[in-house]
Amino acid sequence: MKKILFISLVFIGFNSYSQEHFTGLTTSSRGGLLAGAMNPAEFANANKKIEVNLYGLSVNGSNNKIGFEDIISGKNLETILFAPGEAVNARLDAEVYGPSVGVKLFGWGFGVSTKVNGKLNVVDVDANLGEALINDVISNGLSTTINYPNNQRVVGTTWGEVGLSIARTIIDTDKNKFSVGATFKLMFPGSYSNVGLSAFKGTVSKVGTDVYLNNATAGLNIAYSGNLANSFTDFSDYSKSIFGGLNGFVGDIGVSYQRKDKSILDVVKNRNKYKLSIGASIKNIGSMTFKDDNNYNTNYQLNIQSTIANPNGLNLADLQSVDNLTQIETILKDKGYLANSANKTDFVVKLPTTLVAYADLKLISKLYISGYIQQKLSDDSNNDQITAQDYITITPRINLGFFEAYVPLSDSEISGFNAGFGFRLGGFYLGSGSAITSLLDQKNSKQADIYTGFRWGFL
Repeated sequence: MKKILFISLVFIGFNSYSQEHFTGLTTSSRGGLLAGAMNPAEFANANKKIEVNLYGLSVNGSNNKIGFEDIISGKNLETILFAPGEAVNARLDAEVYGPSVGVKLFGWGFGVSTKVNGKLNVVDVDANLGEALINDVISNGLSTTINYPNNQRVVGTTWGEVGLSIARTIIDTDKNKFSVGATFKLMFPGSYSNVGLSAFKGTVSKVGTDVYLNNATAGLNIAYSGNLANSFTDFSDYSKSIFGGLNGFVGDIGVSYQRKDKSILDVVKNRNKYKLSIGASIKNIGSMTFKDDNNYNTNYQLNIQSTIANPNGLNLADLQSVDNLTQIETILKDKGYLANSANKTDFVVKLPTTLVAYADLKLISKLYISGYIQQKLSDDSNNDQITAQDYITITPRINLGFFEAYVPLSDSEISGFNAGFGFRLGGFYLGSGSAITSLLDQKNSKQADIYTGFRWGFL
């Protein structure tokens, strides 16, 4: 548990993976399936009558403590990560789009999409507690008392989804266009694992060469399903159980408005040109239910006090070799630190409902600038909640038709400011929301991401 639980999250995030998927590309005037995933009303605004997605991949991660410079300089990452002060937050996310198709016909837009998702997140972990658990160190002396009211979580999730979208243009004049849309998603939950520690109070002390936790109370949630019952830090388990059975329904709704800028040729060829495009959507309204023979979801009351057998409380060295939640539970139960609670064999997990708003303005011919904001409507601290981030992005972009290039400038809840770069060549695209920051500001850059894909539009 010592190295696996937290350091792997952050280190792997930097080597392979930001928080916003397809940063700067979704608001492009190119439109299509990615725009429809952002806002289903955009299916009615596609530039082509038919678009087929062959593949789309976005992998991203961020944290609030470790920068690229810290990794390159060979500093002790555990010491930086759990330095006293700000709580530890880290996010790893991946989205993979499979075969998908969008169709625009007689003012209607339709879409069928397939996607798999994977998340591994650390949420609001107290730095002092993390330092004791991971490093066997107390930087504030021989003893420190912790009183942390938030719910500290480590949570991993995989699921698949099939989206069915429909959009309709309600108003379509020479100058104005207004559309509405909705997406209905069939959810296929794969695996889930969560450990949550709420309202933690306790004392961490060093006795000899060992570090102990004593006089500690907290609410403890342990939940797992599918392959992540074995270990949620073994990344091969995420790919083994992405699609489960159909056990959930989730919806997106959205609206869009365009101030047109069409020539006679654009009208004849049905091309979607505008001076201004704005839209808003509410995404991921709903939940999914995990059902598996390995299912387990229990709320405990943790109470660690001195006993004759353990006069100093819990020796944190006992947790160092742990690599799954069952082992943690067994150790705490055997020592009498957990009060029994009922076990739920099936449990519901909520998707991260978010409000999305954006605008794309044509400044001059071929030059655009867009603004994008996402605000989560859910609480990441809840044990049954999949996480999301708040962020805002400004993207200047040049669009030459077949070729497009853009520079997204973002501010995210976890990693702060990032600058990236991306381009589209026909249907192929490649980009990152943090490439420039990673190269030019390694000291403060705490995010890394990359995305790529290919889609083909015709007619």
